[in-house]
Amino acid sequence: MTSPHDQPAHPAAATFTPAGIARGFREMMPISISIFVFAAAFGLTARNIGLDPWLAWLMSATVFAGAAQFAVLDLWQTPVPWVPLLLATFAVNARHLLLGASLYSWCRGLPRWKRYVAMTMLSDTNWALSIAAHGKGERDFGHMFGGGVLLWVSWTSGTLVGAAFGGFTLADIQRYGLDMVFVVFFACTLLGLRRGRLDDLPWLVAGIASIAAVWWLPPNWHVLVGGFAGGVAGLIQHERRLRRGTPS
Repeated sequence: MTSPHDQPAHPAAATFTPAGIARGFREMMPISISIFVFAAAFGLTARNIGLDPWLAWLMSATVFAGAAQFAVLDLWQTPVPWVPLLLATFAVNARHLLLGASLYSWCRGLPRWKRYVAMTMLSDTNWALSIAAHGKGERDFGHMFGGGVLLWVSWTSGTLVGAAFGGFTLADIQRYGLDMVFVVFFACTLLGLRRGRLDDLPWLVAGIASIAAVWWLPPNWHVLVGGFAGGVAGLIQHERRLRRGTPS
């Protein structure tokens, strides 16, 4: 038998294997159904503003960012207002800077090409799932990639179905409560990641900043503002604990 003193002082190095990809793919299956429904709503909405089904599918396949794609549809007209469209896209997708930064300590030991390939599939949902798995000991970065692959398949296929044959509208999604699936998923994941009182202040600051941004800033900026404010609060709290000599 080995004692605790025989265990390595540092966590195992990150890997990127087919087994990890399969785990991420398998664990993402329950939430992928809701992704498909939202994608069908996007496809139907895209068709209603004049996009051909193949063009709606191409947008989903290359952009792969649901919130940004819906924001773009709100601005879609002839001629296309490129500056507002680009600003809205940046506001929605800038959160990926924060998501990617949070994954760096996990994947930094991997070859660059593996990191970049995995990051092409990054989204809020597989990030949350993989962060929770990492907290439980997962070290295979393929987990994040595998979950993202299933999300991509669900998103693109749902878009095509919605654009070609019709389907749920956003009002239907809200009527049946399907929009709450993501809220419940992220709430449960967040509670599972809570480390105690250490996280309470950054979370509170992020929540207040997000609500304030919803009230006073243009649409779609609340995610970036909340994440940045919570990160700054966490950094200040960490520095104070270090000065006091309190373990983080």
